[in-house]
Amino acid sequence: MIGGDEHGRRTKKENKEEAKTEGKDVSAKVSKIVDQVAELSVLELSELVDALQDKLGVSAMPMAAAPAAGAAPAGEAAGEEAAAGGGTLVMTAAGDNKIAVIKALREVNQNWGLKEAKDMTENLPAEVIKDGKPDEVKDAAEKLKAAGATVETK
Repeated sequence: MIGGDEHGRRTKKENKEEAKTEGKDVSAKVSKIVDQVAELSVLELSELVDALQDKLGVSAMPMAAAPAAGAAPAGEAAGEEAAAGGGTLVMTAAGDNKIAVIKALREVNQNWGLKEAKDMTENLPAEVIKDGKPDEVKDAAEKLKAAGATVETK
């Protein structure tokens, strides 16, 4: 017998030692759920998120960040970007590795959840950035191309 009492049951101490996740103490129950979630595919994770949102009546949408102090109002900023040669980035094909493209999309816009990024890879062509700064558009295009997507700048 490897551990536990004579009936094969684990002691609380053994459960706690096993349940450590990345340096954090978690209960054995939580550790078991984490292990099960880690085995899910991206599609199953998306379904899990949707089911939890429906069951709990919550939304996993991150809140938009407040503008920095002294930042120009949105209308003025968009006008300045357009005047400075702002561009639009359109993804025309997701490529073979959609997971990498989804990760790149979420890197480009951290306000997008998994579902929004996944939907964007399936509904092409998709506008990734509209009237963005030239360097922002260029960086996003490079990230998406590196992930295997085909993009156009306008």
